[in-house]
Amino acid sequence: MKLSEIKKHLSNLETIAFQLPDGTLVPSHFHVTEVGKIDKHFIDCGGSVRKESVINFQLWEENDYDHRLHPEKLVNIIELSENVLSLDDLEIEVEYQGETIGKFGLDFNGTQFLLTNTQTDCLAKDKCGIPEAKPKIKFSELQNTSSCSPDSGCC
Repeated sequence: MKLSEIKKHLSNLETIAFQLPDGTLVPSHFHVTEVGKIDKHFIDCGGSVRKESVINFQLWEENDYDHRLHPEKLVNIIELSENVLSLDDLEIEVEYQGETIGKFGLDFNGTQFLLTNTQTDCLAKDKCGIPEAKPKIKFSELQNTSSCSPDSGCC
């Protein structure tokens, strides 16, 4: 989800809820402790230089049970961040404390924001010798093998 999308969704909400990938909700007394831009400049395993930028939200919760972040307040925080940090309309990643700090993607289901799992990947599969995934074929879709001749190439 991009920064413009979260602002649009927030404008239609009365409360904010974030759901973790396992279905549990981030406690409603969470804070957004940071909104920022993270720039990553790196070399992949194939030797290509790459740059990536994301908007980062850090969610945090403590024993402040009376605190509730309302949608308009988060929009104000985002707009202040856009102005002060000159933020572009980039994808958002969310940090949230579990056993360690987790990084999540962000989606929306119409009523609450969904923290989505992220995964690492090899960005230079062609240079690392990692084969492309072969298509999965059902045995029922294969030709009748009884009609194959040994020199037909079907076996």
